[in-house]
Amino acid sequence: MLKIKQDLLAGLAAALEQRSPGAGEKASFESPKVAAHGDFACTAAMQLAKPLKLNPRQFAEVLRADLLAQPVYAQWVSDIDIAGPGFINIRLKPEAKQQVVHEVLAAAGRFGVVEPNGQRLMVEFVSANPTGPLHVGHGRQAALGDAICSLYETQGWDVHREFYYNDAGVQIGTLAASTQLRAQGFKPGDPNWPEAAYNGDYIADIASDFLAKKTVKADDREFTASGDIGDLDGMRQFAVAYLRHEQDLDLQAFAVKFDHYYLESSLYTSGRVEATVQKLIDAGKTYEQDGALWLRSTDYGDDKDRVMRKSDGSFTYFVPDVAYHISKWERGFTKVINIQGTDHHGTIARVRAGLQAANVGIPAGYPDYVLHTMVRVVRGGEEVKISKRAGSYVTLRDLIEWTSKDAVRFFLLSRKPDTEYTFDVDLAVQKNNDNPVYYVQYAHARICSVLASWGGEVATLKQANLSALDSAPAQALMLLLAKYPGMLSDAARDFAPHDVTFYLRELAASYHSYYDAERILVDDESVKTARLALVAATAQVLHNGLHVLGVSAPQKM
Repeated sequence: MLKIKQDLLAGLAAALEQRSPGAGEKASFESPKVAAHGDFACTAAMQLAKPLKLNPRQFAEVLRADLLAQPVYAQWVSDIDIAGPGFINIRLKPEAKQQVVHEVLAAAGRFGVVEPNGQRLMVEFVSANPTGPLHVGHGRQAALGDAICSLYETQGWDVHREFYYNDAGVQIGTLAASTQLRAQGFKPGDPNWPEAAYNGDYIADIASDFLAKKTVKADDREFTASGDIGDLDGMRQFAVAYLRHEQDLDLQAFAVKFDHYYLESSLYTSGRVEATVQKLIDAGKTYEQDGALWLRSTDYGDDKDRVMRKSDGSFTYFVPDVAYHISKWERGFTKVINIQGTDHHGTIARVRAGLQAANVGIPAGYPDYVLHTMVRVVRGGEEVKISKRAGSYVTLRDLIEWTSKDAVRFFLLSRKPDTEYTFDVDLAVQKNNDNPVYYVQYAHARICSVLASWGGEVATLKQANLSALDSAPAQALMLLLAKYPGMLSDAARDFAPHDVTFYLRELAASYHSYYDAERILVDDESVKTARLALVAATAQVLHNGLHVLGVSAPQKM
């Protein structure tokens, strides 16, 4: 059906071009909001009628005649209706919709996936400082980042997942000091316990393991403790390695893997920060004032110029960000997406300004940003704010242990990133239609049960005669299957994995309706084979969509 749609679009483009040179480029189909109106809709007559000085409805009638005269429309279209002021509604023949079943079964896990485009994409996400366990906000970011990576992989991009973290800032100093105080026997609430110190029980665990001279190993580092209570630098390195290991466990529980961990400290030790500042100075985009070095960021749309180097000689936090993104560009990533919290909104203009001012060939608008809000967690009808382990917030691992990896991923992806979200723990563990991830997974499991009862080889269904699939429920299901590749493309373009969750819920609902309307394992062999092919294709698309979200497609529930 995908090829048929392309051929029909080409026919529409030819008809438009014939009536109005240049109009063929505007050929497009929309999905009617009401299924009874047809399978494809076209608004070209209303768009072109005015410049051609024609009545839109009359022009639509002309286009209708032009289209029906084309062999491709005669082969695959049952009728074309004109509605309202000039809507062109196209109804496909059942055999046109049936083609998608063959396409899905032939492509299997590759259905909806396009060929490699030769372009490299980096998605930077999570990027949590190693000062504590990952919280539910990091979980939302991890789900978003991983799903956006998967979406772009379906669109032919060479995708690279990167985790950037601050391993040398003020927060790391606070972490080391907090650990040392714990090692000395102090605890939160004591008179000399600093207000800024980290209070979670995990700090006591770090101090205990340090004194025991343990070795900790994370994905990007390994460190053995000296056990010397006065070794503050060693304690800092041990605490960072310890918490990076803890974060690795969080990410493993969430099934998220990174290709590379990038250290902020390396931007200084490699000289990248100094080199970036020099580029900006050489480009004439800086000036000295009040003992500080400023960037003329207002030249690039920022609301005010920004300090780069303070009077004490230290750099402001956006300077290493600029150096880091120059590194991304130099590593060949033509497109970069940063997944960050909404509190990072203010950094966008200054980072982009710095990249433009550096004059190293980076295009305007680089990098792209996806900003997300935090997550409220509700359990037993009340908001949960504190985890004993973390001290002041609910951790990602808490949420996974209370529910499941699949539920956390699906739920956190089910809304636009910039909208507030309340995670209902009680809903996430329910096994009914109110739980969206259960509803979708149950549809897949239900199909697997039907196929198991049949007992045949799914591969034999690829050549099935599908002429029996002519009922309204079957055609609705096939039309929805055909929308999957376009949905993936749009979701990638818009950084919108929530669209995948919406689609899967709609597909599951369509399958459940079909299952309730038509028995699949009937006595008539040709009808049974056709219906089995349709439900097998549906299971495949459900599997593919869940895979994009990092959610499993169980065979049993």
